[in-house]
Amino acid sequence: MSMNSVGRPTRAEGDAVAGFASLTGARGLLQDEALIFERNGWGKTGVDLETPSRSSSDLGDLVRSAPIGLPGLSEPEAMRHYVRLSQKNHAIDLALYPLGSCTMKHNPRLNEKVARLPGFADLHPMAPVSTVQGALALMDRLAHWLKTLTGMPAVALSPKAGAHGELCGLLTIKAAHEAKGQGHRRLVLVPTSAHGTNPATAAFVGYNVAEIAQTEDGRVDLADLEAKLTDDVAAIMVTNPNTCGLFERDIIEIARLTHAVGAYFYCDGANFNAIVGRVRPGDLGVDAMHINLHKTFSTPHGGGGPGAGPVVLSEALAPYAPTPWVVSGEDGFRLVEETEAEAADSFGRMVAFHGQMGMFTRAYAYMASHGSDGLRQVAEDAVLNANYIKARLSGAMTAAFPDGPCMHEALFDDRWLEGTGVTTLDFAKAMIDEGFHPMTMYFPLVVHGAMLIEPTETESRQELDRFCDALLALAQAAKAGDADRFKGAPYLAPLRRLDETLAARKPRLAWRPEPTTVAPAPIAAE
Repeated sequence: MSMNSVGRPTRAEGDAVAGFASLTGARGLLQDEALIFERNGWGKTGVDLETPSRSSSDLGDLVRSAPIGLPGLSEPEAMRHYVRLSQKNHAIDLALYPLGSCTMKHNPRLNEKVARLPGFADLHPMAPVSTVQGALALMDRLAHWLKTLTGMPAVALSPKAGAHGELCGLLTIKAAHEAKGQGHRRLVLVPTSAHGTNPATAAFVGYNVAEIAQTEDGRVDLADLEAKLTDDVAAIMVTNPNTCGLFERDIIEIARLTHAVGAYFYCDGANFNAIVGRVRPGDLGVDAMHINLHKTFSTPHGGGGPGAGPVVLSEALAPYAPTPWVVSGEDGFRLVEETEAEAADSFGRMVAFHGQMGMFTRAYAYMASHGSDGLRQVAEDAVLNANYIKARLSGAMTAAFPDGPCMHEALFDDRWLEGTGVTTLDFAKAMIDEGFHPMTMYFPLVVHGAMLIEPTETESRQELDRFCDALLALAQAAKAGDADRFKGAPYLAPLRRLDETLAARKPRLAWRPEPTTVAPAPIAAE
């Protein structure tokens, strides 16, 4: 039995509900699997390397003198280890992934095929421009689609993620203010329901941050916004649709009030999936907006790996965009990389090269395969699916904002759990036993015990019904007083519930071998 840092068992203990435990730790065909460092066979390797005829090291006395400490596995052992780990992980290829504000949707395999085409997959960022005309043409076409879909005249492709895009937008805004002699503007206004990256990015750029209040129906409080829009404000950062899953009805008035005091309107584009093809942010008065290609245009979802968060810019901000960008001329495509001539007002370069080509190819493949009508249907189906879930669950769970439809995500609070002894966390853990990844919990913070569900457009009605049936059954069990079912959940997962608070405060970040105990020698019989 493996123990976590707070002394509770994390390995599965068989079927706790049925009272059965296997002898091996396996659960039927789902094999038990130890950490790779806990496996035996330290002297083995799945690769045979020839012994060099002479030493070619130039490390001198820096050559390793002790074993590196890596486990030794044969090829089938290594393969089985990672296959078994993959079976313990939830994935969009397995079932619905209902994380709100994350748009965890299916990534078409066509995108992957295109990203692996020769000329894209093996492209080097320092290759001569004359040899990468196809790649630059793709970047140009992607930029055209992004500008067309948003109604904005310029786009910076180089930001690597949503938060990086926020940084790009605010640096562009800062450069625009300073160019106009408005460098004294040091305040950014952010709604209380905003993604946490918004105020964090503003603070990173050097701005002070003030909150905008929220109305009872989950939208920006116009009166509070207007009262705080002073000559010190550099920008507002508003997500639309917002993090409560609602469209900001007063968005045009928000933009008008912002521009009236000389500030810029930054829109967090994390939820663009709900309005792509239906609404152009540029028509709403937006000056800058990042677009998460992994959310709206179906490229792999970050995870610390290569990502992309292009930023579209209004005419007022376009001259201050970061380099590089692609332009076309009589001799084909080229990159504007220096802050001179047409880029003289640019705030400079954000990344070493030009952005993430793998994400560009995947996003462009998604756009081209859907077309303008298909992208419009993406938004329509995403909103339809979320409202279907809201309608099916509202009889058993309390919608945080029951009046009117939601956008692409349905938000519930924990009022319906009062008196049951079950918390939002308990309910979410019980979902794992039913084969579903939990929804986003306790976010946005303005809703107590929040449960934020985003089905995306890729789920069928049958899959939505399967998901809703499971949640309705769990809700019925909670209201019936079966709190024990929830407090110990998950029972059937490969690993059991952690004490997450203590694990976060005292994490074990590195594996250490257990102390070796030597068994006493047997006593010989006389």
